[in-house]
Parts: sequence; structure tokens; C-alpha cells
Amino acid sequence: MTDFARRSLGWLFAISSIAFGFSLIYGPEIGLLVLCGQLLLWLGFHLHHIGLLLRWLERPAPGRIPEGYGIWHNAFMALYRQARKQKQSKRKLASILDRFINAGEAMPDGVVVLDEYDRIEWVNPVGVEHFGLDPKADVGNQILNLVRQPSFHTYMAAQSYSQPLILHSPTPDERVLSIQLVPFDITRKLLLSRDITQLERVQTVHRDFVANVSHELRTPLTVVGGFLETLSDMPEVDDATLRQFLALMLEQSRRMQSLVEDLLTLSRIENSPRSMQQETVNMDQLLDTLMVEAEGLSQGRHQITLDNRCRRWLRGNVQELHSAFGNLVSNAVRYTPEGGSITLAWQEQDEGRAVFSVSDTGIGIPREHLPRLTERFYRVDRGRSRGNGGTGLGLAIVKHVLARHQARLEVHSEPDKGSCFSVIFNAEQLAARE
Repeated sequence: MTDFARRSLGWLFAISSIAFGFSLIYGPEIGLLVLCGQLLLWLGFHLHHIGLLLRWLERPAPGRIPEGYGIWHNAFMALYRQARKQKQSKRKLASILDRFINAGEAMPDGVVVLDEYDRIEWVNPVGVEHFGLDPKADVGNQILNLVRQPSFHTYMAAQSYSQPLILHSPTPDERVLSIQLVPFDITRKLLLSRDITQLERVQTVHRDFVANVSHELRTPLTVVGGFLETLSDMPEVDDATLRQFLALMLEQSRRMQSLVEDLLTLSRIENSPRSMQQETVNMDQLLDTLMVEAEGLSQGRHQITLDNRCRRWLRGNVQELHSAFGNLVSNAVRYTPEGGSITLAWQEQDEGRAVFSVSDTGIGIPREHLPRLTERFYRVDRGRSRGNGGTGLGLAIVKHVLARHQARLEVHSEPDKGSCFSVIFNAEQLAARE
């Protein structure tokens, strides 16, 4: 039996006892009137407190619990404690929800919460960006009405939870997204999206790289193999034919050797630690070496000059810098017709910077090709590049070496007028002349 029931029975017993006492003293009529009066008072007392309770229930608040008397005081106090617990629970749940929302909004992946009818309940900022949604207007709409790509509709209809879908984002920036549907409730689902554009680009570059290496090696191997097969089928070979074949095979072998050496150089630079051990690079000696190499490649076919007007040297890796500068010099020699001029320059600039440049009066490069020059195996003219002995990796090596030396490459070129490749070093990479 509850405390309220016990107290109510106690009050009824007290009222009955008083009425019975009055009936013994003043007669049964007076006793009945006293009983009715006491019951009416007792009923009014409870109705008053019930009215207070109903008014509070219309606008419940822990701070506005009504004052009660007797058993109602205990009831209102219990209600007050319960309301406070409920308020604390709601505050705790709100805090947890806020942390969940903040965590979802901070995620680097897109998150869209869908109900059982695939309507959007919530979406984080990355999801808005990936799917091109409006965070206010699109909440409550079906995701299928907003993302209209057929592959996405097929994926959602299949309700496939195991494998992601590769989807090109509907936004204008041509992103590649990996999308996966994850159920997390009886009816709700999470639609997760991850930007894999960079990964796709790396894989494309890797595939192109393997294909280009195979293509570059296949041609000289085919030539050498063809000559060897021809020689093996000939019963007798005269000296002139043998010398001609051997010269051509030697040329193709050297071409393969150059390609392998450039691949090894590029691999070594890419796999080297970022923080390399720097040394003072004697630019006077390096420039003299580059001049000798340029004259050796030119064989007197070009006018080659050196302009050394910088009194500063460099800090860096002399082997890597020699490789990068040497590639620029050899390109100038290869792509400058006989009788042209080539200038190697080491000069000071404003703000304490220094520039190494190679200028030529060669065939030049069309403007649309300039942004892609440092890509591996990228050629402006494939046939002409191979004929000049290039491997297609020289400028890729230059790009990686300059990145390790906090330098940048600038290219200015006009077709049939010539080119100028400039390597700009910041003041931090310069050293005093010893």
C-alpha cells in the first residue's frame, strides 16, 4: 500500500470517528452533517491541489513546481525531483548530440543521415560540398531527387552495404568520390563519401608511367633484336654491313642506358629524405663544368656563352643540382638548330635572390604545352624528342631537385624564337663565396 493510500485511509478514519462522536453526543442528524462537511472540505482540499497540478502540467518547469500541503507537499516535491532529473538528462543528451554534430561536421569525409525513405535528416558540410546540396532547403528531401546520376540510383536501389561506389561528383570541380551506404539503425542509414580524386590521379600517373616506360624501352629493344636476328640469318656478313649494324645497335643501347640512368636518378631523388645534408656548392666550378659539357654536346655547332655575375654560391646537394642544371643545358643544345646561340647565366635578383638560367635561340615551345613540361615522359613533339636523344624525364628530375632546394622553375618560350629556363633560389639557399 502506498503512502498516499495509507494517509487517505487515516484521514477517512479520523473524519468517520469525529462524525460518529458528534452523532453520539448530538444525534445522528448532526453527525451526518459533520461527516458531509468534513468530506466536502477534504474533497475541496484535493481538488485545489489537482488544479495546481493541472496548471503546472500545461507549462511544466522545475522552477515553478506549486506549493502543496500535507500529502500533496510530498507529491509535489517528488515531482520536482523527477523534473530536475529529466532536465539534467535532457541537458546531457543535448550535450552528447552537440558533440556528435560537431564531430560529424569536423569529419574529413561527407556524412548524410537518411531515414527509411532515403530522405535527408542531416548532412555535414563536406557532404554538402560533395553532393552539391543545400543544408537548409534539401533537408527532408529524398537524396535520389537531388543526385540524379544513374549509377548512384542503381547503387541505392541495390542497398549494397559491402562495396563502395566510385562516383564522379555532380559539382563542377570534377571530383571522384568513393560512396558507401552504412545502416546504423532499424530504419536509418549513413551515406558516407570520400574524396579520392588525388588517389585516382596518382593511379593514373602510375599507369601512364608504366606504359610510357614500356613504350620507351620497346622501340630500342625491337631495333637491337631485329639487327641481331638479321645478322644471325645472314650466312656471311661483310665488314661495312657489320659496322653499320653495330653502330645502330650501340646507339639504341645508349638510348636505353640513358633512360635507365634517368629512371634511377628520378627514383633516388624521390626516395631521398626531405631533410638532406646541405653543403656549400662552388658555383664557379659547377658553371665551368656545365660549359664543358655543353660544348661537348654541341661539338661546335652552337655559340655558347657564360654570364657569371653573381658573387654568391649555393647551399644544397651538388650532385642533384648538377643533374638538374645539366638537364636544362642538354635540352638547350638538343633543341637549338646549328648556328644558334646558348647562354648560361648566374645572376643576382632583388630581395637577395639568385637565378640560374639557360637561354637559347632554338625551336621554342607553344604556350599550351608549358604547364605540363615537367610531367614524366611528356613531349611536345614525340618524334622530334626521340630523334634528339631525349628520354622525357629530364624536366621531371629538374622539378624534384628544385622542390628539395626550395627553388622554383620559370619558363618563357616562343615558337621559332627560343626559350629561357630560369631557376630562382631564395636568399635562404644562398651562401657566401669561400
